[in-house]
Amino acid sequence: LKQVFNKDKTFRPKRKFEPGTQRFELHKKAQASLNAGLDLKVAVQLPPGEEQNDWVAVHVVDFFNRINLIYGTISDYCTEQSCPVMSGGPKYEYRWQDEHKYRKPTALSAPQYMNLLMDWIEVQINNEDIFPTNVGEFSSSCG
Repeated sequence: LKQVFNKDKTFRPKRKFEPGTQRFELHKKAQASLNAGLDLKVAVQLPPGEEQNDWVAVHVVDFFNRINLIYGTISDYCTEQSCPVMSGGPKYEYRWQDEHKYRKPTALSAPQYMNLLMDWIEVQINNEDIFPTNVGEFSSSCG
C-alpha cells in the first residue's frame, strides 16, 4: 500500500472544495447520496432547490478524483514495457491527439496516454470558464 500513495508517482491530489462554500455543501450532499445505497438513480438525483449544472460539476470532479485514485493503484503495474499500447482489447487502439504536441492521432503507451488524459481533464475542471467555482455562475457564464 505504501507504493500506491507515493507522491513521486502519477497519483494526483484530489481537487478540494473550499469549506463553507455552497459547492462544498453540494459536495457533502453528493457524498451522502453516493454513500446512501446502491440505487444510482436516487444517488445522482438533483437535490431540491439546487442548480443542475452545479450538481453535475460536483459529480464530474468527484468522478475524476475517484478515477485518479484507481489509476494511482495500477500505475506501477502498467509500464511502458508491460502496456506499450493504449487499447480497449485486441480490436481497439486509442490514439492521442491535442492542439499542442500531437496534432495527428498518435499511438502512445498506456501510461503516456493516461498521463496526458489525466492532465487534460485536470486542466478542464480547473478552468473557471468551464467549471466556475461558485454556485450559480453557470447561468451567467453559459449565456
